[in-house]
Amino acid sequence: MAAPYFLCIHGELVIAGYEPDGDSVRFIADDRTRYGELKRADRIRPSPRDGSVQLRFEGVDAPELHYGTDAQPLGDTARDALLDWIGFTAIEYDQPRKIRVRRATPTSVRAAILAQLVEVNGRPVAYVLVDTAGTAPADGAWVNVDETLLDQTLNARLLSEAQAYYTGYTSTPVSHRSYLRAVAAGARSAGGGVWGRDTTADWILTDQASIGPGGQLILPKLFRRCTDYLKAVSKGFTGNLGDWLIASSATPTRDENDRVLLHDTTEVHLSDLIQQRNQHLAFQADLLDITFVEK
Repeated sequence: MAAPYFLCIHGELVIAGYEPDGDSVRFIADDRTRYGELKRADRIRPSPRDGSVQLRFEGVDAPELHYGTDAQPLGDTARDALLDWIGFTAIEYDQPRKIRVRRATPTSVRAAILAQLVEVNGRPVAYVLVDTAGTAPADGAWVNVDETLLDQTLNARLLSEAQAYYTGYTSTPVSHRSYLRAVAAGARSAGGGVWGRDTTADWILTDQASIGPGGQLILPKLFRRCTDYLKAVSKGFTGNLGDWLIASSATPTRDENDRVLLHDTTEVHLSDLIQQRNQHLAFQADLLDITFVEK
């Protein structure tokens, strides 16, 4: 069971030349050797250009802005809100997709991350603090991340302002899961942001456009699975989404049938939670009651 102690690493957030989205930006550590204290640190692959690493924000999942060439509703809204909170202004994007940042003011923003581990794709899983005032815990310190500190993170703000879904993993401390769920529940009750558009409980999957920027908004992880499924169908796969998820589990390097805990107790697979009749799909669990098993 994960303990709520996280390593604080100081550095800078950068976006020029990269493709930030609503729950991930690039971070340059003041001292890269700090990463060596994280679980699975060998997975990190810093950019040869500036030494930056891509972060995965702990406990949140914002609508996709660029899953390959595919995107979701509100992906740009979440990205714009996050960059504004960080303090980036006068952002210029490459045309025509407006995904890659050409330049921004300032060129970097002081920040600190609170992390324990590196996930399978090489990203430190982190809480992120904008630290322009120099009030973050000391660089290199292992700190007890309590509710007061959580409230200062960009992660909590993404949830409280409904720019992202709550998405917890078994690597997330239980006390953090409970608190972040409560923050997300409050935002859901208010009915704005992602919760005002969410159709995860019941949606129609006809083609990519049905879940694209002008279509229905579903949990980003399900969007990614649906997108990969539609690509498989275009290449000849026959069967529904659940069938494809089960088939993917036969390839360990591409297993997309995530293991999921319901109420942090009962383990099932993602395919067990999806009911499909023709093009009509329904997700059979409350999004705040599920926890994904970290790979």
